[in-house]
Amino acid sequence: MSYEANDFQTDVIDASADAPVLVDFWAPWCGPCQQLSPVLESLAEAADDWTLVKVNVDENPSAAQEYGVRGIPAVKLFVDGEIEAEFTGVKPKPQIESWLDEHLPSEEKSRIEEAEAALDAGNHQEAEHLLWPVLEDNPDHDEAQVLMARALAFKDPSRAQVLVEEADVADPTLRQTRDSVQTVARLLELADDPSSLPENGVKDTYVAALDALADQDFDTALDQFIDVVRTDRDYDDDGARKACIALFTLLGEEHPTTQAHRRTFDMALY
Repeated sequence: MSYEANDFQTDVIDASADAPVLVDFWAPWCGPCQQLSPVLESLAEAADDWTLVKVNVDENPSAAQEYGVRGIPAVKLFVDGEIEAEFTGVKPKPQIESWLDEHLPSEEKSRIEEAEAALDAGNHQEAEHLLWPVLEDNPDHDEAQVLMARALAFKDPSRAQVLVEEADVADPTLRQTRDSVQTVARLLELADDPSSLPENGVKDTYVAALDALADQDFDTALDQFIDVVRTDRDYDDDGARKACIALFTLLGEEHPTTQAHRRTFDMALY
């Protein structure tokens, strides 16, 4: 089967609007290219969600130049006319399979991206709707677990806490989200029974912040937590500062409540 490009615009750019196109920039004189090409072709033969196109750089120098090919073999994955991912040189087949799994678009990835956008926009119900099918198909999907926990953090904190405890995450952003879910779950438990809190001058303000958090009155909660940060930052083991960070994280940096309070919080720290 021939994978050679006849027309780059048609075979790659236009075609990638329908399905991802993996482009192998190569040349007949290139030894590493001769090693890589059979691997890519064997993967392409078994694939039904992407196609392979081979581009001889000697015969298509303009395409190689336009897409920044400086060494070969160069492999670039095109999606909707744009380069989604790329690598240069020879890789073993298992590494290429992992690379494809990471970068090929899928309904699962699309749902996760849309859910994250919904969360950042404050639409937690839409995020739930997007994430449930992902978790039904793959209950151990760590990123989906953490994002669902973020969606449920105020609605069902106990369930949210279980989800983040089950997730194994290394990504710093997901770890911060996990920590924030756990922080909010603890604060909501304190709101139900604040008797364990130390007795001092900021307790009433702190409890008022907890009550506002339980009512999902985030503006009032942040006002009160920031007052505690100003007055007694060490109270409840730096609890007010941790509460503010958790709320900013779960609401998202673009949320109006975050934007209304973030500068005041930053100033209260120093």
